[in-house]
Amino acid sequence: MSRRASGLKAWLLQRLSAVYIALYAFYFLFAMLGGAAQSHEAWRAWVGSPLPALAMVLFFIALTTHAWVGIRDVAVDYARPLWLRLSLLSMVGVILLGSLSGAVMALLSVR
Repeated sequence: MSRRASGLKAWLLQRLSAVYIALYAFYFLFAMLGGAAQSHEAWRAWVGSPLPALAMVLFFIALTTHAWVGIRDVAVDYARPLWLRLSLLSMVGVILLGSLSGAVMALLSVR
């Protein structure tokens, strides 16, 4: 794959993840205003339902993807010594994967 195609893929991932994050934010807001957060039990029941749980997992994946692409682009553009860039990207990758894993595990524990 050429560098140009790689840049296009990153650009597209960034835009698609941003669209999903925005759509999910509205969905979440309307669900909370619609009564999903009336009580802790109501919230747990809502999060434990298949559709909201799937939407939330996809949100966490989109958020992680969005963060990775943005940070990767900044690191590639501005972290000049190769060792610094690789260290930064490795550290961010571990943190993002750990955060994604923790979020999904927390969501699964609700069920």
